[in-house]
Amino acid sequence: MADVAWIAVDWGTTQLRAWLMGRDGVVLDRRQSGRGMGGLDRDGFQPALLALIGDVLPAPVLACGMVGSRQGWQEAPYATTPCTPPGAAEAVQVPDTDLNVRILPGVKQDRPADVMRGEETQIAGYLATYPQFDGVICLPGTHTKWVHVSAGEIVSFRTAMTGEMFSLLSTQSVLRHSVGGGWDKASFDAGVDQALSRPEALAASLFSLRAEGLLAGLNPDAARARLSGLLIGAELAAMRPYWLGQQVAMIGAEALSRAYITALEAQGVPTHMAGVEEMTLAGLTAAYTQIYGEAA
Repeated sequence: MADVAWIAVDWGTTQLRAWLMGRDGVVLDRRQSGRGMGGLDRDGFQPALLALIGDVLPAPVLACGMVGSRQGWQEAPYATTPCTPPGAAEAVQVPDTDLNVRILPGVKQDRPADVMRGEETQIAGYLATYPQFDGVICLPGTHTKWVHVSAGEIVSFRTAMTGEMFSLLSTQSVLRHSVGGGWDKASFDAGVDQALSRPEALAASLFSLRAEGLLAGLNPDAARARLSGLLIGAELAAMRPYWLGQQVAMIGAEALSRAYITALEAQGVPTHMAGVEEMTLAGLTAAYTQIYGEAA
């Protein structure tokens, strides 16, 4: 593919994603493999990359995500809040290779201690797309981020393990016997309201799902939706200083983002949803343009 100008890469713990980019910003091809950072040692990154995009190298590669962690290909030290999302000036060149690979750093916060890798590039993409935005960006996922953005800077952020907790509780706890695979919006809304009203009762509220299943025949799909609502509601209670009185931009998978939007809009919070891929590519493109001085 002679028209490939550069390759955008999002290299996470479980997945490696690459987009072959033309000089006009058009995505020529999308590729993906399961060779994420978590399954590789230091010597495994170059072979994994070559297996996925070796046919279009030596086009320059710009990567974000866990590939820049301490256990990754080359550590890209964190930028410290408050800061602009890391870009060209902070990108780290991978040494000891004939490939032209640069990695964007993550962001850290000293107090309270917190870190992100990959989400900062999505934030950069959102700010490149909506440069006047001031408010809060929520990035729902396994570890949901709440990020206060002002004047183009990441001012502060907090992470909630809500997605991981949902996965563990629904598949590895006693609640696995009670939850189904479907959805019930009314039950989700009830769970959010219950947890927002009494977040301190979360542990007891969770066990009630099991008890209601045994004693009252609680529908498994309703139980699953209420479990999600309870966890997201407890998260919203903890993150109230971030969203109260703010406009919230949502960057995440559509189904999960809509669950958060439903919960926030019930509290009167205006929201705007943006796609993960779109924002990741916008952030990587902005950094690529800074590095190479040309529009992608």
